Amino acid sequence: MAVWHTANPTLDEVNRSMGDCMPKYLGMHITEIGDDYLVGTMPVEDRTRQPFGILHGGASVALAETLGSMAANMVVDNSKFYCVGQEINANHLRPVPDGAVTGKATAVHLGRTSQVWEIRIHDQNGKLNCISRITMAVVPVPSE
Repeated sequence: MAVWHTANPTLDEVNRSMGDCMPKYLGMHITEIGDDYLVGTMPVEDRTRQPFGILHGGASVALAETLGSMAANMVVDNSKFYCVGQEINANHLRPVPDGAVTGKATAVHLGRTSQVWEIRIHDQNGKLNCISRITMAVVPVPSE
């Protein structure tokens, strides 16, 4: 059973909702919506590399936070709640010099006031290069 508040979110809707901010600038793109997970990609190129020629750890964390945050906000009724990051951690396991990475955010805990998502990021050969976990606060929309 799907965890999303909207019955059938579409890839077009989700990608449009990212707007013209960091995810778009870094070339992120949501590619799959599962029952309790979200998948997205990011290119490994000049925008996302560190000076040593490999994927920047901060870019991996930006992908992880984007996927976790997008997924968390898709779970709640956005007319009543929104989700914001409280804590994120990441372990960078192997370098990625080029190509693309794919992250999968999977729900670990979906509570009334918090959510926890695990994000596993793989290179284009399927090798795990980063594992991250984000805790999201579920915040009521302020009344007017």
